[in-house]
Amino acid sequence: MSESFRRMLRALPDFPDELPDFDPDTAPSDPVELFQDWLEAAVVRGIRQPHAFSLATTDAAGLVSSRMLILKDIDADGWWFATSRLSRKGRELAENSAVALNFFWAELGRQVRVTGDAVELSDETSAADWAARPSSDGSANPTWQVYAVHPREIEFWQARHDRNHIRHRYEFSA
Repeated sequence: MSESFRRMLRALPDFPDELPDFDPDTAPSDPVELFQDWLEAAVVRGIRQPHAFSLATTDAAGLVSSRMLILKDIDADGWWFATSRLSRKGRELAENSAVALNFFWAELGRQVRVTGDAVELSDETSAADWAARPSSDGSANPTWQVYAVHPREIEFWQARHDRNHIRHRYEFSA
């Protein structure tokens, strides 16, 4: 890497001039409530695809893979996403259920990281999700699977211009 490339990277702006405040002492005890508040702030701000997240999986050999997905729901089962069982994600999830989700809203200087284990939801849930897709033609897709992530840890991160970024973590027992 050339010195000019490093200088160019260092010169790129990090976050907008105005960042939202976040006081962990006033955060709700339920991380889902805080996530919904932050997601709503992203929607109000006009951020495109605020429900998009990076999903990291590993295969049986421990090789990591990451890609962008869309959050389907959050409920007592966990944080939902879907994919084909035949896809690379599906194969990796069959080998190792440990995953990490990362939501990032640069315009707000915020990210939310969720780590845990992905479990398959019912065939009925998966079929209903497939049928609800905008491109659905009414046919079934038996390889389509909805997963729910049971969190072990959820971390909320708020950027600050002084670089004393705020981290607020929720931890759960297995």
